[in-house]
Amino acid sequence: MSEKINKEILEYEETIFWGLTARQFLFSIAAAAVAAAVYFGFRRLLGSETVSWLCVLAAFPFAALGFIKYHGLPAEQFFAAFLRQMATPKELLFVPVDTEEVLWEEDDTPGQEVIPVDQDAQNTDVG
Repeated sequence: MSEKINKEILEYEETIFWGLTARQFLFSIAAAAVAAAVYFGFRRLLGSETVSWLCVLAAFPFAALGFIKYHGLPAEQFFAAFLRQMATPKELLFVPVDTEEVLWEEDDTPGQEVIPVDQDAQNTDVG
């Protein structure tokens, strides 16, 4: 008798029904619910073949979300990170620097020390 062991123990996910994890099972239930809603909503308007294809197309994204991982993140965590990034965009500013000039810049006044300005001394009135 042999047991299947994951190479990485942190990637282990417990299966609950039919070999599916809890996420996969919940997204499968959501896909079935969407397919049923599409079927009962459009069966009188469209033919049975068209409705069946529409059910498959409507349920596919929900079923796929249970199995897809992007950069190690499940779909719901990826979408949350994506929305958070879109809500707070960062402005990147490119300031070109001539590295050769910075590296070979000579100091004209050797030994001169830079003294920081005291804020309190600036604010006092000398009269």
